[in-house]
Amino acid sequence: MTTVVEKQTLGFQAANEPLLDLIINKLYSNKEIFLRELISNAHDAIEKLRFNALSNSEILENDTEQKITLITDKSNRTIKLTDNGIGMTWDEVIANLGTIAKSGTKEFLESLTGDANKDTQVIGQFGVGFYAAFMVASKVTVKTRAAGEPQKKAVCWEYDRGSDKGGYTIESITKAERGTEITLYLKKGEEEFLEDWRLRGIITKYFDHSMPISMIKNVTTSETSSHTIESTVIEKEAKTNWEIVNNATALWTLPKDQITDGKYKEFYNHFTGDKHDPFTWIHNKIEGNQEYTTLIYIPQSAGQFDFWNHEKPRGLKLYVKRVFIMDDAEQFLPRYLRFVKGIVDSNDLPLNISREILQSNKQIDKIRSAITKRILETLIYLSKEQTEKYVQFWEEFGNILKEGLAEDFVNRDALTKLLRFSSTHLNNSAQTVSLEDYVTRMKPQQDKIYYITAENFAAASNSPNLEIFHEKEIEVLLLHDRIDEWLVAHLTEFDGKGLQSVAKDSDISGIAEKESEELLKQHEDEFGSLLKQIYEVLKDKVKEVRISQRLTNSPACIIKEQNALNSQIKRMLEATGQKIPDSKPILELNTKHKFIQDLKNEQDDTRLAEWSHIFLGISILAEGEQLDDPAEFVKTLISLLSSKN
Repeated sequence: MTTVVEKQTLGFQAANEPLLDLIINKLYSNKEIFLRELISNAHDAIEKLRFNALSNSEILENDTEQKITLITDKSNRTIKLTDNGIGMTWDEVIANLGTIAKSGTKEFLESLTGDANKDTQVIGQFGVGFYAAFMVASKVTVKTRAAGEPQKKAVCWEYDRGSDKGGYTIESITKAERGTEITLYLKKGEEEFLEDWRLRGIITKYFDHSMPISMIKNVTTSETSSHTIESTVIEKEAKTNWEIVNNATALWTLPKDQITDGKYKEFYNHFTGDKHDPFTWIHNKIEGNQEYTTLIYIPQSAGQFDFWNHEKPRGLKLYVKRVFIMDDAEQFLPRYLRFVKGIVDSNDLPLNISREILQSNKQIDKIRSAITKRILETLIYLSKEQTEKYVQFWEEFGNILKEGLAEDFVNRDALTKLLRFSSTHLNNSAQTVSLEDYVTRMKPQQDKIYYITAENFAAASNSPNLEIFHEKEIEVLLLHDRIDEWLVAHLTEFDGKGLQSVAKDSDISGIAEKESEELLKQHEDEFGSLLKQIYEVLKDKVKEVRISQRLTNSPACIIKEQNALNSQIKRMLEATGQKIPDSKPILELNTKHKFIQDLKNEQDDTRLAEWSHIFLGISILAEGEQLDDPAEFVKTLISLLSSKN
């Protein structure tokens, strides 16, 4: 039982009432936050006791068990939270609870902008989490005894928002146990927080990996019929009914050598909801100027996750001292790693006053940089040591990683090492060829990395533009993903070798035979008139008609100017309403092909025009692109075939 020694009524500063109104009505977005704030304070009190006990074990008072308990009393509409932490002295109670803001309250109020987001950041210097209790309570009573102090030197602080007296009361009491007991008298309309399931849900949400938090299991109204019953009495009567609500274990805080692979996988399944095992995980504890722990998972499959929706929440779960703060803290990962799951647990990250918004800070930038670097290093290791496993990862997430080439200049070299492509070196569409692999297979005099982009693998692998490269056994990368044209716009070289598209206007004389220049001049003299005639027919559709050095089997092909957009990107931009400058292709003819040689002798201008359109059309189709007028193309082709018969 408590014994009153003395009692005083003290008033807040005049400016504190409007500040309290701000805290209650504007600071927090969710009323349940009150319990997070109070339990966080209890957690901190126990941690402080444990730290101080390292140099003074007597303050433990022969009680080393950590205890945070929660009791509800529906008949009296109260919630009672108890901890056996460091507690507070009379002076500490006045300093911590008797002054809502430590200093400068008037100046603070005058600095408010009216913008809730900005205002919550302005008051981040004030320790006001305790006052979140008044979002749901009309009156709060705090009974506390500092560890190591005599039982008669405990303190009772009470503030009733509805009282006519104004201010708060403080008195000396006797309290057997060290620590703090907070009783909330709920307002009307806040009955949901008296429900067992509601409180348990809040505890498991924010403190599932914190120290143990207990509630009384199956308590009847008669067992807690009066708020005057001391918590120690209730504990005695319901001793067998105490139940730890949370898991009370944070896997990531354990040493890595104490965690089995099965435990890592089980934790991943639990917090992501993914039924599959993770692809891999990365567990690190950083100490020094910054202290934080990360447990990062890379999923095995994109599966249920919609990673292409850039508006969808992404990021890591954030904990501060094992207390859950927020989901999807995107500040710790670049966008191209949005498929990564995991947690960050820090001791000293800068949060706003409500602990609901993570503020920008150099600490965050350093953590982000370290996490990104570690993920990329892990992927590079797997790509070399577990090739098949990495290929599976690439099939799921490769297209997302490619975004990093434009977003992350600092890590561009690492990202480039992770790229994988299809290639003419292979007989299938598998994307297994790295740029390092390609370079090792380059011809002695080859100074370019050749590639081709197309709508799909079939169009890329069957392009007429590859014919000379096949003949000379020069490898060409086959880029057939939607993002690849955008990728090569940002990836211009690797290992000192420039990347060059075989489907764009470029000098490939080094690939053709040495005598090709002399042969080309002969062909120009022989076919010059034909080239001019075809150009006159197609000049509205092509930039140039010329003899090809790259064709060996096909009669014709098209190539594009170096800066021209491919058809896929062009359509995407046009769909957004952007006006795209016209870019005409170059039509190349294989003068060794019988069709072209026969066409040289064509005397009928109409038939020559029809064949010109046909050669342009088949060249466009061979690149997997669309014709402007497919019906007219078919009509012309049928006409030519009919006349030939």
